[in-house]
Amino acid sequence: QVQLVESGGGLVQAGGSLRLSCAASGRIFGINVMGWYRQAPGKQRELVASISSGGSTNYADSVKGRFTISRDNTKNTVYLQMNSLKLEDTAVYYCNFHNLYTNYKSWGQGTQVTVSS
Repeated sequence: QVQLVESGGGLVQAGGSLRLSCAASGRIFGINVMGWYRQAPGKQRELVASISSGGSTNYADSVKGRFTISRDNTKNTVYLQMNSLKLEDTAVYYCNFHNLYTNYKSWGQGTQVTVSS
């Protein structure tokens, strides 16, 4: 099993920045992808960004050029640097772990990001 603990959410004004962290523990091995998803009220959960254990990244079009995902494999931690935040970035952000070999998936508890005008 893999446990994920997110931190770094909060309230920020539009145009500001936040950095989210997700620390993973447990059976972390093999080729895997860690990512950030978000869910706004009344909307479906959507992928924000992901990064593989080899370092390949993928971003939603809505955050390209503003958000950067990175990971430190020595600390089993993934980060999401969010710059130039917009009102529409307000959501609960969830960390996700996916082992591509076993298809095992795990979710964090979520962290609230609120962008105010």
